[in-house]
Amino acid sequence: VQLQASGGGLVQAEGSLRLSCAASGLTFGSYGMGWFRQAPGKEREFVASINWSGSATRYADSVKGRFTISRDNAKNTVYLQMNSLAPEDTGAYYCAARATWPSGEYKYWGQGTQVTVSS
Repeated sequence: VQLQASGGGLVQAEGSLRLSCAASGLTFGSYGMGWFRQAPGKEREFVASINWSGSATRYADSVKGRFTISRDNAKNTVYLQMNSLAPEDTGAYYCAARATWPSGEYKYWGQGTQVTVSS
């Protein structure tokens, strides 16, 4: 199983980025997907999740109203649209997959993609 995250970069505050996570080696449409992030010196934290069909989503309070998670099962890809970015959104962003919803351990993890927001 591979989860390949991309789309990170350097952006100014109030800017936008869209992250993508392309999955292979698993039945993508059977897995819930999540995004997590980790800032330097901090623990990894939950950002957003989406169920297998895309009909249900969850967000961390810190990103509600600014970030949107979505998925395209035909492309085996999950997205994270990030708007109104702030410096505190800086960190490595990781996608993950789990076979259960809405709870359960994430079984597969991708490598991180770095997001840096300048003030």
